[in-house]
Amino acid sequence: MTAVLPDRKTAYDVERIRRDFPILHRTIRGGKKLVYLDNAATTQKPQAVIDRLVTYYSEENSNVHRGVHYLSEVATAAYESARTTVKKFVNASSEKEIVFTRGTTEGINLVASSWGLDHHSNIVPWQLLCEEKGATLRIVPVNDAGELILDEFARLLTKRTKIVAFGHASNALGTINPIKRMIAMSHANGSVVLIDGAQGVPHLEVDVQDLDCDFYAFSAHKVYGPTGVGVLYGKQALLDAMPPYQGGGDMILSVSFEKTTYNALPYKFEAGTPNIAGVIGMAAGLDYVSAIGLSNIAAHEQDLLHYATGLLKEIPGLRIIGTAAEKASVISFTLEGVHPHDIGTILDQEGIAVRTGHHCAQPLMMRFNVPATGRASFGLYNTREEADALVAGLHKVVEVFRG
Repeated sequence: MTAVLPDRKTAYDVERIRRDFPILHRTIRGGKKLVYLDNAATTQKPQAVIDRLVTYYSEENSNVHRGVHYLSEVATAAYESARTTVKKFVNASSEKEIVFTRGTTEGINLVASSWGLDHHSNIVPWQLLCEEKGATLRIVPVNDAGELILDEFARLLTKRTKIVAFGHASNALGTINPIKRMIAMSHANGSVVLIDGAQGVPHLEVDVQDLDCDFYAFSAHKVYGPTGVGVLYGKQALLDAMPPYQGGGDMILSVSFEKTTYNALPYKFEAGTPNIAGVIGMAAGLDYVSAIGLSNIAAHEQDLLHYATGLLKEIPGLRIIGTAAEKASVISFTLEGVHPHDIGTILDQEGIAVRTGHHCAQPLMMRFNVPATGRASFGLYNTREEADALVAGLHKVVEVFRG
């Protein structure tokens, strides 16, 4: 089966889109229809991405940049074309500002190591840097709705603040942070800004030049592409001034026992043989999303968010954690008297996939005095009927635990 990219000029046809995702049509747990609501963890892949990976491995497989033979030329062209695709997707000013990584986490680690907040990946690298440099990590508090308190953010900014890092959107609560305003506040303070865009790119149009962020990191697998690959955008002047993150392979221009000369941007930060297939597959995923249109996707997901939120509020004992005015399509919740893992287990038996746990955001869970939550996260292919199935499943959870 070969997928055809959707036409963004037509009305949003979720059933048409669902046909592009083979996994959505399978049954699990004794014939139950799969209801996949764990998109904040990873998204499913359209046939266009699957086909592109198969084509690479069956027709183009070769290392890039180093060969003069036909396959290497083809693979290199596809690989570098993917960089151009990413540049356009986030509106970077140059391909030199697009560094391929293993994902958001590696992008953040790269900045922490070479430049040298609710998600562990945006906490731990800074803790390691603080231990190494003797710096202090300062955390911006959130209010009861799960929104960053901007007055506190402004208070924490001082002339000693060298770098500010925050998420575009929270994977645990869905809160969309006012990042453009926060970037401007940080720059006015003389601070460099890194955005964790893992949950931003799948749901929102991203224009790094308009945002004026210094760094922006995201993962392909959150936006309908392969796992194990991602992007770090960085302003060219900053990347130029930074030392390499790792050594070997493409990051080298020349080597002698006396001296090593590093490659130009962005290859200075891409040591070793890259995830060639993953990068090419990522471009196919971004092309797929672009063909639908981020604004169309956002409108569809917001409809699901509001529809599902209204239904969930009617379930006795259910508490929604994170009620920000601006949210991506993520709903975290607890159910009185029921551990989140039990919620997830019973829903799974009904064919419904949700995430349970602390969502790599333990400090945030402590802020709301809960050990864990259930989390339903919607993507471009989810439907109101699936939201209904979630609600029916939660009623079954209530029945099991309360009689």
